[in-house]
Amino acid sequence: MGNREMEELIPLVNRLQDAFSALGQSCLLELPQIAVVGGQSAGKSSVLENFVGRDFLPRGSGIVTRRPLVLQLITSKAEYAEFLHCKGKKFTDFDEVRHEIEAETDRVTGMNKGISSIPINLRVYSPHVLNLTLIDLPGITKVPVGDQPPDIEYQIREMIMQFITRENCLILAVTPANTDLANSDALKLAKEVDPQGLRTIGVITKLDLMDEGTDARDVLENKLLPLRRGYVGVVNRSQKDIDGKKDIKAAMLAERKFFLSHPAYRHIADRMGTPHLQKVLNQQLTNHIRDTLPNFRNKLQGQLLSIEHEVEAYKNFKPEDPTRKTKALLQMVQQFAVDFEKRIEGSGDQVDTLELSGGAKINRIFHERFPFEIVKMEFNEKELRREISYAIKNIHGIRTGLFTPDMAFEAIVKKQIVKLKGPSLKSVDLVIQELINTVKKCTKKLANFPRLCEETERIVANHIREREGKTKDQVLLLIDIQVSYINTNHEDFIGFANAQQRSSQVHKKNTIGNQGTNLPPSRQIVIRKGWLTISNIGIMKGGSKGYWFVLTAESLSWYKDDEEKEKKYMLPLDNLKVRDVEKSFMSSKHIFALFNTEQRNVYKDYRFLELACDSQEDVDSWKASLLRAGVYPDKSLTENDENGQAENFSMDPQLERQVETIRNLVDSYMSIINKCIRDLIPKTIMHLMINNVKDFINSELLAQLYSSEDQNTLMEESVEQAQRRDEMLRMYQALKEALVVIGDINTATTFTPAPPPVDDSWIQHSRRVPPPSPTTQRRPTLSAPLPRPTSGRGPAPAIPSPGPHSGAPPVPFRPGPLPPFPNSSDSFGAPPQVPSRPTRAPPSVPRPPCSTH
Repeated sequence: MGNREMEELIPLVNRLQDAFSALGQSCLLELPQIAVVGGQSAGKSSVLENFVGRDFLPRGSGIVTRRPLVLQLITSKAEYAEFLHCKGKKFTDFDEVRHEIEAETDRVTGMNKGISSIPINLRVYSPHVLNLTLIDLPGITKVPVGDQPPDIEYQIREMIMQFITRENCLILAVTPANTDLANSDALKLAKEVDPQGLRTIGVITKLDLMDEGTDARDVLENKLLPLRRGYVGVVNRSQKDIDGKKDIKAAMLAERKFFLSHPAYRHIADRMGTPHLQKVLNQQLTNHIRDTLPNFRNKLQGQLLSIEHEVEAYKNFKPEDPTRKTKALLQMVQQFAVDFEKRIEGSGDQVDTLELSGGAKINRIFHERFPFEIVKMEFNEKELRREISYAIKNIHGIRTGLFTPDMAFEAIVKKQIVKLKGPSLKSVDLVIQELINTVKKCTKKLANFPRLCEETERIVANHIREREGKTKDQVLLLIDIQVSYINTNHEDFIGFANAQQRSSQVHKKNTIGNQGTNLPPSRQIVIRKGWLTISNIGIMKGGSKGYWFVLTAESLSWYKDDEEKEKKYMLPLDNLKVRDVEKSFMSSKHIFALFNTEQRNVYKDYRFLELACDSQEDVDSWKASLLRAGVYPDKSLTENDENGQAENFSMDPQLERQVETIRNLVDSYMSIINKCIRDLIPKTIMHLMINNVKDFINSELLAQLYSSEDQNTLMEESVEQAQRRDEMLRMYQALKEALVVIGDINTATTFTPAPPPVDDSWIQHSRRVPPPSPTTQRRPTLSAPLPRPTSGRGPAPAIPSPGPHSGAPPVPFRPGPLPPFPNSSDSFGAPPQVPSRPTRAPPSVPRPPCSTH
């Protein structure tokens, strides 16, 4: 192809894209689009063809481009073209490409000058192009012809604006030199979308068709009607040149000769012509590439830093080195031990913010779940009193006892102590489960070595199971020790005398509910705060809604939000109990309910207050907090059982006093036992289970790993790890190479700053006060060159000077394909005489053939 400037950029861009391809990433180097805008037959398509360096666009007079052509240039080893509407078909002959564009245009728009905004998408693959998008747009017209709609001017304008409003679109505003530049629609549209003039380049075509004696020198020098980026003059091929198969390369030579030989342009010939236009556009591409390099460099350097630490371990990697495997095994077992201990003991690094785990979960088991399970088991008042009465009667036997038997106390206490085995063993199971979960989380770092990961999990889990039996035996032994001897001489035990004195008080307390009437100041201490949803309020009354709840030993209050400024309600805890509510099918919430033991409404006209949490753990935690406030779980029997028991169970006043006394004794002694068990069970689990497992991992795990399997088997890498190592090393080298390429591009290219702003207000006001245009004036003071001495030059051409009343002016002179002058001796002769004729040509003057766009 014929774009030398582009071919100099291609190797640099290819190196950059190859470097990113080696990283498995796309370069995302979105080079600017280039759109040509102008009137009909202004030479837009020809300008585009010259930039690409291929002859493939339709041409002719009138409106030829009737649909937008979106031309994507793609760097490739082979050269061919593809249409989006002809998928899979490759065009290697560019004459066929032209015919296909014409056929596709006619298929949508018809044969009678119709237009359409549906673009034709063409891709040209070549080793001589950059990845660019070029857009050939229909020419701006005002009068509809053929099948064109009445609002054709508006439609074409909207079609053009759709493309040139994009910030990455360079606008080539094409204007023929033989028209009035001040009224150029292309420049007006460009001004609308690019008021700063940074994306607009003026292109003046058909300089060879200007009337003899006129030129566009002042415009091309950016003196008259200036643009920020100035103008570039080009001379395209005429229809005769195209019909004669004159190629683009020969046309560029003829264009160069025209500018060098023309007296008005030869001093600026280096800044004129298609090669200079290519150079200007490619400099814009270079600027764009250089603008994107800092972002690329920062991105690559960030990636390099993120993998550098990991790559250091791989640089001297030798897969079959036994010393490496031994060292890696030691390091991984040590790291596993450290991670396990951190998860149990707590650590500031790698904190899980989504859920409780490890030591925090075990702490909750010890201090919330285990006490709650004990209380759920303990408080069943009616059943306990019935058991006490049966024990007293059975001890007295056939006789009627006068005194309260202490054997009944021991029998009831031992039975209550034995019930503690269930919650104690359950707490061991919960701790074991959490330990196993913690081990699995810690072995994730060993996933690169599957056999090592499996063996570590198996060995540690087996040890935990071994310790399970010993820990449960010790827990049961603690319970049995408490059963073996009832120490009624304990300092905290109330004794027989105090039990009798307290009977009335205890009875009163059990009658009025969970709360006493005289509350100490300590009961005002906040036990828990948090968000809960009241879920049983009907839709008509507002529906389920979340509130901020505050629990004290005296009441449960809720507020609008956690600022606790607007209190919604305060619920006293007297006579309240808590029970579970079955989770509904459609709800993801976990629910528990508060109710009054005296069958009263709890809240407004609701018998139950249903409170919803996001997880079962939150429910258990709230229950444990309510337990501390004296709100106990509901352990009542079914109504039928209660009714049957009420009928069969009755006590005389003497027996009732004895039951109350033993009940107080049992309550006092069980509080001592519960306090002891709640203290000893966590300590036992901690010593026999948790600390033992930590010691095992630190001291024995490595030895058992060596004895279980061969070291080579244990340290076999997973396929994924081997691939990752290779990928990291490859990416590391590719990142360094990409950074070198960016440095080379910075060195090999230069940045061209934008020209300073110019006064281009003439574009905005051109409709009201059009300034003098060089292409329509005929006065020597503005556009025609002044007469100069002819010494040293040949005689001026004999051009008749028509008078003010003469007829039509002569047909403008157009240079031939190659030599524009008859011979070299008079090629730089004196300028022609200034014509003195009317400024407007009569309409009967025949027009020379127009060069195509």
